[in-house]
This record gives sequence, C-alpha cells and structure tokens, in this order.
Amino acid sequence: MKIQINTDKNVEGSERQETYFSGELEKALSRFDDKITRIEVYFADENGDKSGINDKKCVIEARPTKMQPLVVTDYADSTEKAFHGALDKMKKILSTSFEKQKEH
Repeated sequence: MKIQINTDKNVEGSERQETYFSGELEKALSRFDDKITRIEVYFADENGDKSGINDKKCVIEARPTKMQPLVVTDYADSTEKAFHGALDKMKKILSTSFEKQKEH
C-alpha cells in the first residue's frame, strides 16, 4: 500500500508530520493492506490566513484493487483532528465495502 500526503499552500507540511500520518494510516488500515494499492491524503485550510471554526479539511482517498476509489472528507479546527475524523470514516467505509464485496 503506497501512501502519499499532499497539502495546499495554506497548510505547512513537514517530514515529521508526513511520517506521523503515514504511520497512523498503516496502523489503522493494516488489515486492508492486501486489498488497497494506494492511499492519498489531502490537507487544506479553507480560510487561508484567516481563522475560523472547523476550517481545516482532510480528504482521504483509498484505491482498492478491482474497485472504484473511495473518498472521505472531514473538517475540524486542526489538521490532526480532521485527519483522525477522516481516518475513522475511511475505516468504516472500507469495512462496509469489503463486506459487501464478500456477499456478492
């Protein structure tokens, strides 16, 4: 499973953050490792330099083998909270999608 982390111009990305988010993804999605080819994470700050409530956005896109890509989005007041919210959503959607696939 390949993991790619992307940020917009308003979100400062560091190697330490990339290592942390990649590690969290690998740990949380390890049971799907053989079913996913790629994970892309996009961080954005909706308001740019202005402050706001829940203006940090995290989009996680998973590309399962032999399936359409799955995408989830979460908003929070920090990139970490948005990431964990999106990660929880991704775990749920992957579990549901693979369960449905088993039934067919």
